[in-house]
Amino acid sequence: MSVIDQPDPVRLEIFKNLYQFIAEQMGIVLQNTAASVNIKERLDFSCAIFDSYGLLVANAPHIPVHLGSMSASVSSLINELAAKIKPGNVYLSNNPYNGGTHLPDVTIITPVFGKQDRVKPIFYVASRGHQADIGGITPGSMPPESQHIEEEGILLNNFLLVEAGNFKENAIRQKLADHQYPARNPTQNIADFQAQIAANNRGQTELLKMVEQYGLETVQAYMQFVQDNAEAAVKKAIALLHNGEFSCEMDNGAKIQVKITIDHQNLAANIDFTGTSSQLENNFNAPAAVCKAAILYVFRTLVKDNIPLNAGCLKPLKIIIPQGCMLNPQYPAAVVAGNVETSQNITDCLYAALGIMAASQGTMNNFTFGNQQYQYYETICGGSGAGKDFNGTDAVQTQMTNSRLTDPEVLELRFPVLLEEFSIRENSGGKGFKYGGNGVVRKIRFLENMTAGILSNRRRILPFGLAGGEAGKAGENYVQQNETIEKLDSKATVEMQPGDTFVIETPGGGGYGKP
Repeated sequence: MSVIDQPDPVRLEIFKNLYQFIAEQMGIVLQNTAASVNIKERLDFSCAIFDSYGLLVANAPHIPVHLGSMSASVSSLINELAAKIKPGNVYLSNNPYNGGTHLPDVTIITPVFGKQDRVKPIFYVASRGHQADIGGITPGSMPPESQHIEEEGILLNNFLLVEAGNFKENAIRQKLADHQYPARNPTQNIADFQAQIAANNRGQTELLKMVEQYGLETVQAYMQFVQDNAEAAVKKAIALLHNGEFSCEMDNGAKIQVKITIDHQNLAANIDFTGTSSQLENNFNAPAAVCKAAILYVFRTLVKDNIPLNAGCLKPLKIIIPQGCMLNPQYPAAVVAGNVETSQNITDCLYAALGIMAASQGTMNNFTFGNQQYQYYETICGGSGAGKDFNGTDAVQTQMTNSRLTDPEVLELRFPVLLEEFSIRENSGGKGFKYGGNGVVRKIRFLENMTAGILSNRRRILPFGLAGGEAGKAGENYVQQNETIEKLDSKATVEMQPGDTFVIETPGGGGYGKP
């Protein structure tokens, strides 16, 4: 028990920024040392630090859906292997039923031990990176038609990747190969894993420097104070909210239903997803950790203070996610689209229930292509929704994603494709007193035979407006082959021939208020 009962306001600000700085340093190391385009160029990764209980303390401003769910992965490691966690060990996990999001998102967790106390970790650091391929039935491990987790790639649960400082390359290579649908580029996987380990090492080094400078008791006390500060900030935001409910249909007919009840006396919120569709036979199931990440993101954005996203933000929130619904699926449910598509609809639902903003594009427009030699994945920007005091934004990564698009020069250098067009899709945002943002048009021409896949949403259901605002335009997917056009569904797999062009027109955001 710390003898520091109350935080010093100046020190609280210093420590808050120090923790965040460490996570940012981890991210710089990961970007500089990674091998894949996914991590190095698109920045589809996240880094964070955790206390000795596995609770999120601070993160760099990376990918929201990663950051809000990583704590569950760290907690899973502690719950399952607490007695076996030793200095010099590093663990790997991508288990969607144990804090993971979907299989391509691989989390590397490093327990941090003090220089004196080598029995129990004093902190944890973790990095999560989206692998370009982790096996599965299609290159890029984002299969549009998967119905079973095995079809999406290789599931790894708290795998011992480094033991007493020794990297277990042969063991992880065997894991990546020993599967019905093995990883297509294990050498690249391993290079990215090592980059994540290097990022964690930087976090570990910086945390131990803090301990040396300020003392363990002080560093751990301020980890708790930072979380308490976040809790107080969220309570302050809750005081301004009102009860609300909303339901949102997806292109596949599934429904997300949420009811938010505000307890103004105790400054708490009850968030209940009862009424949401049952577990689906397709891959739009979202693990509970993803649903909690969406909630954490939404309530953090309501806070005007400059606080790190951390576990304290969740303390005033009671979350009800019925077991066996599409937001709390059970093994072996397919989940690859839940992380990227369903999460976007959860955030839209939450904002609408609170009356904050109209729907954003409601999809990440997941585009993959590849063969045995090449594997590539990207998420494509679109329009964001409007609110009472703001217009939506054109051509932006919305809500739960925050990754870049690969520079055209890098894309064309690393892969046999040509980027023919990347432009704003004019007049695709919904009209209103405040108008929704426009989507984009992206055309990629193929120079070799490849398998391409699109995993998207809001191609049938329009991004809704709010308070009388009009809906944004739905997206479109199609392939141009000479003079012919093949229209595609929300999700599709296509065998591309040299000269074929894959076209993705992303949705606009909904408008707010009557035009």
